[in-house]
Amino acid sequence: MPAVQVGDPFQEKLLLEASMELSKNDYIIGMQDMGAAGIVCSSSEMSAAGNCGMKINLDLVPKRQSDMKDWEILLSESQERMLVVVKKGHEDDVKVIFDKWDLNCVQIGEVTGDGILQYFMNNKLVAEIPADVLVLGGGAPVYEREYNEPDYFKDLQNFNIDFIEEPTNYKEVSEKLTSSLNLCSRNWVYNQYDSMVGTVNMSTNNSSDAAVVNLKGTEKSLFMTVDCNSKYVHADPKVGAMIAVSEAARNIVCSGGKPLAITNCLNFGNPYNPEVYWQFVNVIKGMKEACERFNTPVTGGNVSFYNQTASNNSEVPVFPTPTIGMIGLGDKKNIMSLDFKGKSDLIYLIGKTRNDIGSSEYLFSTHNIRLSSVPYFNLEEECIVQSIVSDLIQENLVQSAHDVSEGGLFVNLLESSMSLNLGFDITTSSELRKDAFLFGESQSRIVVSVSEIHEDKFLDFMKKNKSNFSLLGHVTKGEIRVDDEVFGDIDKYKSIYNTSFSKFIDS
Repeated sequence: MPAVQVGDPFQEKLLLEASMELSKNDYIIGMQDMGAAGIVCSSSEMSAAGNCGMKINLDLVPKRQSDMKDWEILLSESQERMLVVVKKGHEDDVKVIFDKWDLNCVQIGEVTGDGILQYFMNNKLVAEIPADVLVLGGGAPVYEREYNEPDYFKDLQNFNIDFIEEPTNYKEVSEKLTSSLNLCSRNWVYNQYDSMVGTVNMSTNNSSDAAVVNLKGTEKSLFMTVDCNSKYVHADPKVGAMIAVSEAARNIVCSGGKPLAITNCLNFGNPYNPEVYWQFVNVIKGMKEACERFNTPVTGGNVSFYNQTASNNSEVPVFPTPTIGMIGLGDKKNIMSLDFKGKSDLIYLIGKTRNDIGSSEYLFSTHNIRLSSVPYFNLEEECIVQSIVSDLIQENLVQSAHDVSEGGLFVNLLESSMSLNLGFDITTSSELRKDAFLFGESQSRIVVSVSEIHEDKFLDFMKKNKSNFSLLGHVTKGEIRVDDEVFGDIDKYKSIYNTSFSKFIDS
């Protein structure tokens, strides 16, 4: 297996700063980072986009090792590199900026008007090709591969909640779910790193569903989140991908931001397996539909195939995992945390809970059912819920906002309680199974807390918008109560939640 390119975060930071400074000047015509396929990719894409060509002298390209062949220089994916097109006569201006950041800056060629890419080395033409034929939409090859729906997909559609026995001890189930390695805190990992490097982190003491970064010198903050539940995607690749995009957007909205754009990391098995390729095709369709609805363009990403393992003389692919990274923007004054603020605050659910436990962590950890149908999801309902919560935050009508995702409503409420050691007293719905109400992962739901003095304004707003919402209960000093049954206090659950991962690592 070839070696992975070694990245240099410090060098990357310098390059980013230099590039941002460079972009403020009007003598920059174009700029693109060198990712997959290196110089070939960046030069062809920039040329095709501008209906022009380039002459590149490979002898002038800075190299990390000597005696590289022409094709190695062309295809090298060495990191921390940009290709910049500059107006003629401003070469020295560009060099001054890169010298300031102690970076290499070398002119390696020039733009031509004929649409042809020409690469030279040792005064010889080593490659020549029209730029357009190397890019999608031009002449780059488009593969039509065979794919078909796997048998398991039809089987999952037959999942029936009525065949699942309800628990007899909900307190015991709640504690077990809190300790699940898929749900518990990963503080053992991230506490090993300094979260305040650069003094831009605004979410350390004010926990939010998305990370919040200070944009110094402005009234704005940047919101960032990463999301994907591979169980959902395996159960229904199209819907699961839509959920991944939607939950990322939900995290940003709950934190007070507006979703702007995504990048992705798409992980699949062997694409020559027709069932794996079927997953891939449907994930792309789902991601496209959700991104178009949220107006979040895909700015970049990567695809990783052949992720599989050998089992019983056959290859078993990983669950399809289209990891979504999303950014958003918002006013600092509207940053919203997920933690409850005070005793007696009212707890409301925005959105509607379904009688659904499909693909839930509860179903897996309690009933040992690994495969089931995808949780309920409707893209239009999702957009309505997010719009409502965004407006509630803008109008200062809520004290906290936290989306319901893995672990369901009970885990959501625990996570909102832990920061200030508060608790909750809620009542479940008589119209739904109790396990579905507490642990189901049906989508498009957000829990908000409302102070008593703002309740009337909150109710007026919700009634005016004619949206689904319901009163769950209220915040307590630390006791956890469900349907008047005491489940314990927050200290106990907090200990389980915060230590389960480290205990597993140490075992």
